[in-house]
Amino acid sequence: MTYGRRSAHKPMSQINVVPYIDVMLVLLVIFMITAPLMNPGQIELPSVGKSLTPPLAPLEVIIKKDATLALRDRSKSDREQRVSREELVALIKQKRAQNAEQPVVISADKNVRYEEVINVMDVLQQQQVRKVGLLAQTKGQ
Repeated sequence: MTYGRRSAHKPMSQINVVPYIDVMLVLLVIFMITAPLMNPGQIELPSVGKSLTPPLAPLEVIIKKDATLALRDRSKSDREQRVSREELVALIKQKRAQNAEQPVVISADKNVRYEEVINVMDVLQQQQVRKVGLLAQTKGQ
């Protein structure tokens, strides 16, 4: 009887993992030794000579349901002022004379035709207003 011996024609069904564990331990030791020797990257941040000016509150052009216009200067007050297209152009010119980088936002009623919003944007573009945005309300409100 052959209890302790394996027969010559039967394949071995076990994998010897000892060499893999040895390689893994050698790699672990190498990484543990080299990790403290590496220098972390240094970030050089730019410096500012003077304090940054806070952003300006935008001018808000309001287009109501009946396509009338109103203007609200958020930097001065929260009161809106009814204006015509000609008055809007004059007030925008006046505000641009004070500060050429004054942002403008357009808030329109959701029932206003898209054409009205485009017309107001066209008027602002003719006045060389570069910072124009559209004001929207989030769904939760």
